[in-house]
Amino acid sequence: MNQERLTKIILGPVVAEKASRVAEINNQVVLKVLPGANKIEIKHAVESLFDVKVESVTTTNVKGKVKRTGRTFGKRSDWKKAYVTLAEGAELNFLGAE
Repeated sequence: MNQERLTKIILGPVVAEKASRVAEINNQVVLKVLPGANKIEIKHAVESLFDVKVESVTTTNVKGKVKRTGRTFGKRSDWKKAYVTLAEGAELNFLGAE
């Protein structure tokens, strides 16, 4: 895998109630990733960037909402979400606080 591509795959964490609930219950992390990335690339990217062991990756394509501003309608762009299951005992902390 190309190291440059691996650094661009992960766009950031998803901060939502469901994401925090999934993190507590299933030892998973929810990430926003490139729409063209596949599960194998996401797994390699998380393992190399955060130095953790990944058990599995599940992805979903999130459709953008249609929003209205006055009379005009616009659409938010579609994006891809990855649920990354970490190995037992592994932990990912985005805030850097220990």
